Amino acid sequence: MTLETLTLETLNRSPHRRLNPLTGEWVLVSPERAERPWRGQVERSASAKPVAYDPNCYLCPGNERARGVRNPNYSTTFVFTNDFSALTPQVADARLDYCERGLLVAEREGGTCRVVCFSPRHDLTLAQMSVEEITAVVDLLAAESGQLGSLPDVNYVQIFENRGEMMGCSNPHPHGQIWANHTIPNEPRKEQDLQLAYTQKHKSCLLCDYLELEGTAKERIVCENAHFTALVPFWAVWPFEVLLASKNHARDLLSLDQLARSDLADILKRLTTRYDNLFEISFPYSMGFHQAPTGGETHEEWHFHAHFYPPLLRSATVRKFMVGYEMLAAPQRDITAEWAARTLRQVSETHYSLRR
Repeated sequence: MTLETLTLETLNRSPHRRLNPLTGEWVLVSPERAERPWRGQVERSASAKPVAYDPNCYLCPGNERARGVRNPNYSTTFVFTNDFSALTPQVADARLDYCERGLLVAEREGGTCRVVCFSPRHDLTLAQMSVEEITAVVDLLAAESGQLGSLPDVNYVQIFENRGEMMGCSNPHPHGQIWANHTIPNEPRKEQDLQLAYTQKHKSCLLCDYLELEGTAKERIVCENAHFTALVPFWAVWPFEVLLASKNHARDLLSLDQLARSDLADILKRLTTRYDNLFEISFPYSMGFHQAPTGGETHEEWHFHAHFYPPLLRSATVRKFMVGYEMLAAPQRDITAEWAARTLRQVSETHYSLRR
């Protein structure tokens, strides 16, 4: 059997699968399915615009939180230890391996969880904040990463944001979270192993090489500045998924100088504005920064980046579901990464709320 060489034109019109070199996993791409009629679940329309201050919000300045602690009257960013942390510090190591067959295994996991309020304003998102305000958020995240990563029982710091009710966000106040683990969690562990293997084999950085290819192709780039590139990765799973990566080889937030942090703030604002403008709503997503593990090793193979996973597919009310084949076999998408990138490139970087 002769192996046919695939071209981009072929990829855009026939089923195929693409490899994610960061995880070693495949995604099935089926472009023709994008035309199928939709009679499934339709999400409800966005709720009314929130007010600048909500007396019932447990994240607003001066308000009391669920367990009785009162927030200070903060005027910029604000961070505190989560009142309902999924991890607790100073936990003694312990392990269960029932019958010692590796079938019923559990380990005690220590760490801590923090909440980062991006702004005192209840009604803002990253897309509506200024670059200077977002830079303050980036600086705080870097400081927290350094402080938590230096703890002897912490080996990984995961920063993330769940945006919107569709992504399970329990409060519309602009905020993210930082979870610091004793062990390296599943997703960064996959990336750790694959980045290290690539570096050992090719004597270069996986994402540095990938960005060079994308910079030449230009097909999947959404926007960029001097220090960062935002693109729809070749192996994207979610409809408008974006990989945001440092152009220079930086291992973590602490490796970024002040100019790079300002550019990170700039690209975050520009990307999230494009998201909002796509369907003229406050666009839902889960995003997170992936950076080198802590614990003393240098991890030169690591390249700092962020993943954006938004669920919306066709409109503000039709979303992508990970069910059936996706849960039991492999991820599958209908629209190609190239189509998604082209669509996002055509969207304005002036927020729709300012054009009305």
